[in-house]
Amino acid sequence: CRNSATTTTLSSTNTPAHGSFIVAPNSPHDWLSPQNPILWQGINSINNPCPNGFRLPTDIEWNAERSSWLSSDATGAFFSTLMLPLNGYRHRGFYFNTNGTMILLSAGSIENNGSLGHYWSSNVSGSDSRRLGFNSASAGMSNSDGRAHGRAVRCIKD
Repeated sequence: CRNSATTTTLSSTNTPAHGSFIVAPNSPHDWLSPQNPILWQGINSINNPCPNGFRLPTDIEWNAERSSWLSSDATGAFFSTLMLPLNGYRHRGFYFNTNGTMILLSAGSIENNGSLGHYWSSNVSGSDSRRLGFNSASAGMSNSDGRAHGRAVRCIKD
């Protein structure tokens, strides 16, 4: 949820027993420790965020969708069949050193709403997951810079 409570306590299970947004400012920036790269792999995955019978698209499926747009940018995304908005994302947080004191910043805040669109893919790359991202100038697949970011999902029927 965009407005749920936050916690800095990482989950040790694939399905946390609470509804809080888990802030993870330290590398590898994952809400789960240890990491599990197969949480969102298909309909029967361990922690599929989609309703029964649905799953997250792969990089290949997102790229096929993107190739159908009139332009490879936010305008193309919004005027596509899916009407993908510039939804921003919920920030995983990061530490900033000020005069020898580490301060946790942006933890759980909504970032880039109205200027970036980010949607999870089911693919992973090392300790990162993959995402479709777009703005007013471009669109494409990239690494997530942390699985703890709260990005949108668009589920597809398998």
